[in-house]
Amino acid sequence: MLKYTARVAVLSIALSAGGYAMAESHSEAPGPNTVVATVNGTEITLGQMIIARSQLPPQYQQLPPDVLFSGVMDQLIQQQVLADSLEADPVRVTIALENERRSLLAGEVINTIVEGALTEEAIEQVYNDLVVSVGPAKEFNASHILVATEDEANAVLARIDAGESFEDLAREVSTDMGSGANGGSLGWFGQGMMVAPFEEAVMSLDAGAMSAPVQTQFGWHIIVLNDTREQEAPSLEDVREELENEVRNNAIESRLVELMDAADVVRPEEGAFDPSILSNLDLIAE
Repeated sequence: MLKYTARVAVLSIALSAGGYAMAESHSEAPGPNTVVATVNGTEITLGQMIIARSQLPPQYQQLPPDVLFSGVMDQLIQQQVLADSLEADPVRVTIALENERRSLLAGEVINTIVEGALTEEAIEQVYNDLVVSVGPAKEFNASHILVATEDEANAVLARIDAGESFEDLAREVSTDMGSGANGGSLGWFGQGMMVAPFEEAVMSLDAGAMSAPVQTQFGWHIIVLNDTREQEAPSLEDVREELENEVRNNAIESRLVELMDAADVVRPEEGAFDPSILSNLDLIAE
């Protein structure tokens, strides 16, 4: 049904491409409740048309205003004619409308929250909290040789101690084929980018030092810390989009916590429903 409704919208626009004479202008200024057409006594309003136009695909919104006006009106008229052909509203439609109303109202509240919260001062505060106060991030440049067992790792250490090249051994024995082909080099990385045991070993080394065998879920590593550096903090403009998202999310979360604390919410007891019941569309098939 949804696919058919969308098709009706497109068909209406296409059929109206030639346009037709616009109705005479109203003596009063038009508003959202201004009636533009009726179908079997049901009013179609200007506000409904404005919403319908805003939901059209972008390519249709670029059509001339007269084409859009007649096309959108035809779309709503056709939809109302189809809707009137039903003897009663199907249960699933009634439920879907309830959900849609709830979602739209929640969206309006969220928009209001965001509009009030998204100020330059709030963005600067988040930038100071998350970027400036933390200071420059430290980055590491390391190489490793990965093998399957501790015995193999100790054997690699022995060969290095005997004078063999770390880079050559990485190419020969490392099971990490990507870094192994580059002499074990992992390049630059920041904190949180490696698994915890590996990162802890790297952070305990001085530049130029090599670790004892380190075990992770990938196997056993021999690690060399090549160098460290401090990453320059990004400017506010560089991370503006991320900061705005943080302000939005913080404001929404804060307000939602307030509303949830004040709301009288009753949930079903544990086990009251079989979770798989949500896939039973037969319950709303009437």
